[in-house]
Amino acid sequence: MKIKPKRPRSLAVIAAGTALVLLTYVTPMATLPGTAADLGADATARAWLLSSMPVGLAAGLLAAGVLGDNFGRRRVYLAGLTMLAAGAFGCAAAREPVVFVAARILEGLGGAAILACGLAILANDFPEARRRGHATAVWGASVGVGISLGVVVSAGLGTSRWRESYVAVGVLALILLWPSMSRVLESRAANRRRLDGGGLVLFATAMTLMVCALTRGRDGIDAVTSVLAAAAVLALAGFVVVERRIRDPLIEPELLRHRGFRVAAIGSMTVGAGITAMASFVPTLVQVGLGAGLWTVAVLVIAWSGTSVATSVLLTRVRRSVEGPAIIAVLLIVVAFGQLLGYGLGAGSSPWRLVPSMVIAGVATGLLNALLGREAVASVGADRAAMGSGANNTARYLGAAVGITLFVVIATHVGDDLIAGWNAAVLVSAALTLVGALAVVAAGKPARTRALTRATNGR
Repeated sequence: MKIKPKRPRSLAVIAAGTALVLLTYVTPMATLPGTAADLGADATARAWLLSSMPVGLAAGLLAAGVLGDNFGRRRVYLAGLTMLAAGAFGCAAAREPVVFVAARILEGLGGAAILACGLAILANDFPEARRRGHATAVWGASVGVGISLGVVVSAGLGTSRWRESYVAVGVLALILLWPSMSRVLESRAANRRRLDGGGLVLFATAMTLMVCALTRGRDGIDAVTSVLAAAAVLALAGFVVVERRIRDPLIEPELLRHRGFRVAAIGSMTVGAGITAMASFVPTLVQVGLGAGLWTVAVLVIAWSGTSVATSVLLTRVRRSVEGPAIIAVLLIVVAFGQLLGYGLGAGSSPWRLVPSMVIAGVATGLLNALLGREAVASVGADRAAMGSGANNTARYLGAAVGITLFVVIATHVGDDLIAGWNAAVLVSAALTLVGALAVVAAGKPARTRALTRATNGR
């Protein structure tokens, strides 16, 4: 009698772990006033309270993917949950900004392991195209679930009880360890490659310095910002040199010629630089510019993230395969249209005027989360699924770091007040999304088509 293979049981726990990372990622955006007051943080420290977890994510995503492929994705994923718990408890216990920032960086490193290896585990457990599409759609929905829960928890606890939110994250991460150990099977690359330690260090250093420069640059360009940016460029140049000389580079040159890999990276960076940056500034606009409360912020953010959850879930019911650069470009155009609906606010505008903007952008964002996640792991093959996931998420969070910096600088320095600055920043952010859509179309052309286009233009 033929024994029916067991169905993978990893989807629910991987989705829960991903949602937990996003929950803790967005928490400080709403609780910053109370956190900064309790820790005695000045203006510079306040910026680092927000940007410390992105530093850990940027530094750790590609490294976590490579380590997962080489030494076991389950092992690295479980280590990520442990680091997330330790970082969360460290944040809850912090009495000064430097301890909080260090703990948030640790949370970022743990989150990087969860995001990079979680998606790779799903790719390994669901190799058949239709079932993998279902799994990545659920994974995409979990991103929106985490953001939605984060703003609800923050609003429910209020800015004065911010420590409780970190205790909750730590407890939930520890609770998730048990089902993850029993439901997630180990997987790794069939052909283990030599670990490029020098490349890992240089790439992590470049990403860390770049996020640091962008964070400090939100308050203006000074000598320290310039030094950080220059050091980031040097580290990145060193990384390129090392990768061209080593036998087993972190990112194989052939991948950069794979249109699926390019499209996924550009699409993810565009989502981060565009709508993620805009949505991240909504709490500041609503509370400072429009004088509304934390629950209004929560409803508006959920209008974006909750809608993205709904569309990701609906994608699981679509039987036909939905993929390719054309659909990704169209969805980015829809995101840009949603962003533009947020333009034109005035001093007397109601914050509810932003609901159509958030909903329309959320519809397209949910579909993009699922499609880009699927493309990221499908384009690199089963052996390098964690590396592909790590590289794709690196593009997303680096895009978010650049986009948030640009949005904050424009919103706070252009026009007579914050609302005028918001309007200007929305136009720039939507333009970035449209440029990203065009870049996806260009990157999605087969090499032969691009060569023919260049030859035709040359004539």
